[in-house]
Amino acid sequence: MSMTESLSHGTSWRRVKSVVFRAFTLLALVFILGPALWLIVGVVVKAVPHWSWGVLTHVPSGNGGGLENAILGTLVIMVGVLIIAGTTGVLAGVFLSEFTGVSRKGRERGTILRTGIDVLAGFPSIVLGYVGYVALVVGLHWGFSLLAALIILSLMVVPYITKATETALRQVPTSYREGAEALGMRTGYGLRKVVLRTALPGIVTGLLIAESITVGETAPLLYTAGVTNDLPNWHLVHHPIGYLTYYVWTDWNQPLASLHYISYDASLILLVMVLSLLIVSRLVVARSQRHSEAAR
Repeated sequence: MSMTESLSHGTSWRRVKSVVFRAFTLLALVFILGPALWLIVGVVVKAVPHWSWGVLTHVPSGNGGGLENAILGTLVIMVGVLIIAGTTGVLAGVFLSEFTGVSRKGRERGTILRTGIDVLAGFPSIVLGYVGYVALVVGLHWGFSLLAALIILSLMVVPYITKATETALRQVPTSYREGAEALGMRTGYGLRKVVLRTALPGIVTGLLIAESITVGETAPLLYTAGVTNDLPNWHLVHHPIGYLTYYVWTDWNQPLASLHYISYDASLILLVMVLSLLIVSRLVVARSQRHSEAAR
């Protein structure tokens, strides 16, 4: 075989591999987008024809009603998880990124903490919910309550926030830290004003994704929050709280068409919440990238 034929054969083989690779990437994209679009379209088609704005301002009744209690309860749970899990996860991520590599003892602590986070991330949500029921609802006599739900949901999403925070901080160039130190900034001040500010988009993205996970959970809440048709109050224990996923799960199995409509409405509201959180996260990332490019 001549050199020309050999080069032509090699070029043809590379083209075939390129076409096959593109075909597999498109197939993977279809497998991802297909179910997502099917879910979105299915929820919208079932919910919109029977939608009533009164669902936002009324509580559930025997044969329908609204979802005001569940909407407010879901928002309260989201805020509570953001405070508890957000604070814990961000601080853990900062510790893993900034304070575990300076000594052998620190590296050992970092290894133990990362192992614990990986183990916690591997627990099924229903197992965490059952643990919360045994330890908090029954063991501490809190009953079905907001605080029990917040603790269990926070334990569930802390690993995601921690990993997102650590990854975002490790992507900050070392020269930023060295520059802050050269300017005479103390370690804590430089961390707050330079490092964390640079890593903020990645941290915020991790927080919003954790919130999206929180919105869609049902099993842990069944074990810890219980459910009630009353509006949320300021009691942290001994008072159950409503949430949207309960009505999606429960009303779909009821024999009344009006309760089916409530299930569709709850699904649509949840879909809007999750999509809003994801859009906000993408906007935060896009804006931060524009600012960084302008700074360069």
